[in-house]
Amino acid sequence: MQIYEELVARGLIAQVTNEDEIRTMLNEGKATFYIGFDCTADSLTAGHFMALTLMKRLQAAGNKPIALIGGGTTMIGDPSGRSDMRKMLTKEDIDHNAECFKRQMERFIDFSDGKAMMINNADWLLDLNYVELLREVGACFSVNNMLRAECYKQRMEKGLSFLEFNYMIMQSYDFYYLYQHYGCNMQFGGNDQWSNMLGGTELIRRKLGEDAHAMTITLLTDSQGNKMGKTAGNAVWLDPNKTSPYDFFQYWRNVDDADVMKCIRMLTFLPLEQIEEMDGWRDAQLNTAKEILAYELTKLVHGEEEAEKARSAAKALFGAGNASDMPETEITEADLTDGAMDIKAMLVKAGLCKSNSEARQNITQGGVMLNGEKVTDIYLAVPAETLRDGALLRRGKKNYAKIILR
Repeated sequence: MQIYEELVARGLIAQVTNEDEIRTMLNEGKATFYIGFDCTADSLTAGHFMALTLMKRLQAAGNKPIALIGGGTTMIGDPSGRSDMRKMLTKEDIDHNAECFKRQMERFIDFSDGKAMMINNADWLLDLNYVELLREVGACFSVNNMLRAECYKQRMEKGLSFLEFNYMIMQSYDFYYLYQHYGCNMQFGGNDQWSNMLGGTELIRRKLGEDAHAMTITLLTDSQGNKMGKTAGNAVWLDPNKTSPYDFFQYWRNVDDADVMKCIRMLTFLPLEQIEEMDGWRDAQLNTAKEILAYELTKLVHGEEEAEKARSAAKALFGAGNASDMPETEITEADLTDGAMDIKAMLVKAGLCKSNSEARQNITQGGVMLNGEKVTDIYLAVPAETLRDGALLRRGKKNYAKIILR
């Protein structure tokens, strides 16, 4: 199976322009394509996974990726999928975030010997003269069409700033610039970016003529990607200092039953034949599928050794053993009262509950376990001896912590 057919079989493709030409170029390894990453944080998240694994697949098929760091576009902020304006970052913040992105991308993409490029759109966007830009590309954009674009609909209800309104032009200019200076003939992005991306394709056609071969593909990331990126209101980061390998493993281990095979097909590099055999798995077999998903993605991001540690720690926890590789919450003697620590205070200290009242409620409802045993006493005091050995604390089915007294 060739690469374009594999992308379709994995359920990755949402919309395309010039499908026959795209298929030929990708299958023959003749595409130079880009995906953009705005630097809104100092780490990529699980929501970027589809783009990163896609770049890895296409590079393995002989195509050349361009990882476009949005040092310029981040200064405006993409309104897509937003109900309010993004936080404005300083140039120093953006430069720092861009460097963090680079280090993480290198785990997926081979940048050696000209096999891929990493480019920052600040190199051209920040030097643009406003009047010259209006004269060069302004006539190529219809305001009526822009206002009908999906990426602006949510923001129109609360008020779309002129700053954000320019984002489509900036993103379109990126493709135009990359096409001219780097031979970039294809762009990939989330399906929610379709309007922005078509703007770039149309700009190239209008400025350089109908024979300009600029193609657009969008991926099924509009809902699934957003879902992947967050859990319980917090981002799932690729940086191990922000989301530990164990927590990263547990996030994927706890995906919904309805999503597990979709994630395996889209995000892992397991052969499609193996995935098809798993497709009929039900009930308890889905837990095995989740373990496979969690292990494969943790290995991709953090390496095989950390993936093994995370898997062993998870098994030890469920078996009420000593999960030595689980991230720890350290406490000191100052946290103790009469040589013990209140169970509610432990839950709050570990970040499993926001307050003592929430901890009390979880205990009363039977949702808290300590070292594999259900906690029923809201006044339970856990002795220092237990804490020195490491206490395994669990709230609900998906929230864990190891409490250890130092």
